[in-house]
Amino acid sequence: MSLEAKLSDQNMRQLELPELTARILVVEDDPSVQKTLKRLLEAEGFAVEGHSDGQAGLDSFHATAPCATILDLNLPKLSGQHLCQEMKAKAPSIPIIILTACCDLREKIVLLEMGADDYITKPFSPRELLARLRVALRHRNSPTRLTEVEVVFDGVVVDFRKMEVTRNGVPVALTAHEFKTLQFFVQNPDRLITRAELLENVCGYKDVRTSRSIDNHIVKLQQKLEDDPSSPTHFRTVHGLGYRFAV
Repeated sequence: MSLEAKLSDQNMRQLELPELTARILVVEDDPSVQKTLKRLLEAEGFAVEGHSDGQAGLDSFHATAPCATILDLNLPKLSGQHLCQEMKAKAPSIPIIILTACCDLREKIVLLEMGADDYITKPFSPRELLARLRVALRHRNSPTRLTEVEVVFDGVVVDFRKMEVTRNGVPVALTAHEFKTLQFFVQNPDRLITRAELLENVCGYKDVRTSRSIDNHIVKLQQKLEDDPSSPTHFRTVHGLGYRFAV
């Protein structure tokens, strides 16, 4: 075998090697919570890097971007809000899940609007956290790579690379969950999508009875992106079955 052929064969074998373990950055100042998260995530096959203050967490993020970040809000040196904004400015596609002790709906909405992909209220369910993390990673690693392109329909322009939406040239503000719902619809056009499927892929819930939140996201999308929300042409309800998206 020639040297060129050997090198080509070696390169092919290298390409077939499994990817490195996904690394999750955990920024949490409570040692017990950080220990719990490390044990939970490592049991699922993730590599975990933990930091107890905001500055160390941000330095780590800038040095080597993780696959996802789990972020407490109340941190020494730099707040979780500051880290979220800095991280999203540098790498918008990397999911950020916020840990918060606050149950106030207004603050949660602020968290999503400032760039967080999701939030978990303390004390949290390990199964719920893992479900939400998997949903966030699934969106990031979507094989269709819609995060690289624009989609245009009826005066609406969705830039998945910048995570921006405009309608007739005017910016439209979407929460992280509304944007995820929109992305899932665009990835699955012209087919019936059940509420259970949307809940699992957008919110991380497997029990359709646990939440009506997906219906609220769709109503908001209709209000923000349809010419006539009372008679939508793109985000259509199939009564008793689910929803259908048509460009």
